[in-house]
Amino acid sequence: MNEPLIQFEDVNKRFGDNHVLRGVRLSVFQGEVTTIIGKSGVGKSVLLKHIIGLMEPDSGQILFNGEPMATMNRGERKQLKQKFSYMFQGSALFDSMTVFENVALPLKEKTRLKESEIRNRVEAKMESLDLHDVNDKYPSQLSGGMNKRVALARALVTDPEIVLFDEPTTGLDPIRKNAVHGMISEYQKKFGFTGVIVSHEIPDIFYISQHVAMLEEGSIFIEGTPEDIQNSPNPVVQNFIHGLMAPDREATGMESRQECELHFLQERSRLSRHGTPSSVLVFTFENIDELYEEAGHVGGQNVLNQFIDTLKARLRITDTCCRYDLNRIVAIMDGVDNASATQLCRRLTQEISSIQLASGMAGSEKRLRISAGIAGVKEEGNLEDAVAAAVFRRAQFCDFQVRE
Repeated sequence: MNEPLIQFEDVNKRFGDNHVLRGVRLSVFQGEVTTIIGKSGVGKSVLLKHIIGLMEPDSGQILFNGEPMATMNRGERKQLKQKFSYMFQGSALFDSMTVFENVALPLKEKTRLKESEIRNRVEAKMESLDLHDVNDKYPSQLSGGMNKRVALARALVTDPEIVLFDEPTTGLDPIRKNAVHGMISEYQKKFGFTGVIVSHEIPDIFYISQHVAMLEEGSIFIEGTPEDIQNSPNPVVQNFIHGLMAPDREATGMESRQECELHFLQERSRLSRHGTPSSVLVFTFENIDELYEEAGHVGGQNVLNQFIDTLKARLRITDTCCRYDLNRIVAIMDGVDNASATQLCRRLTQEISSIQLASGMAGSEKRLRISAGIAGVKEEGNLEDAVAAAVFRRAQFCDFQVRE
């Protein structure tokens, strides 16, 4: 296994009588997104500030590529900090500065580039993040979601190796929260930076992270892949996850992925005992990234949500529907064979052929491609196996114009 890029070894931090970090041990690997979750006030932001050097541990040590930060000289620390960028909670844009000036600020503070070079780099980064015609606007003139994108552009303009995100979706509605998470995931893949996110946005962070660590009572209570965390039998973990997912279920009407997995096991048991067939339907948004690029992440999220609403209207109360990852929806239909599931897909195709999108791009038209795959529930295997089988068999479900 590769050596961690960043490693906490028994890190402790106190503020008076408040022992915030208690022997934290944590590994962050290069090229991955690591998310720190936990209840409010447990020290997630304090941990993040230790990574970038805004705070120093009272005891223990933090290693970068195996070298203790405490043993670095001033020049080495300065060189290390140039590899980092930080996206603050609430964006932290300067209201007295234009969007262009906000994004250019790190280059002016950290480099000796000429004004023309700074302008070229800022314009290139803003173009790559779909920020058009806002150079001369002020943050107060933009939406909350657009300000988040400006803050991300500012964080990425120096081409950092490591980007730290402190509660990046604070103050946003559910659609824009999903859009910001999708944006972070997309640009992390595009630019290849190592990401560390502090968040309590469950389940969204499970879709965009490769590693998740839960901070509880000042120490890392559990860490692993998103699947490890979601499947943990520990009641502390499950109570935390379900407590945060309840409002999301109320807002979207969708169950959690874990509930879908439980439903799948129930259907597998029914098949074994009574021979009752059930089907797993997987809908994949094949070109959602293109739609995000043309209509923005919020516009793409609107289309996704409209599809979910249409699908839910066709499902029965005994069926289950969940967001499986960023571009995939899974439905489990009990007592339904593949032929009946295919009929459902045909009816859905007709119903969603005229989805309207309010994208703010007058006269624009986009094409959205969705594929559908169906797999029967078998007596052996898990939901992941069934989803993989359905994805393998997927075929063109619909290809239609999305108009505003």
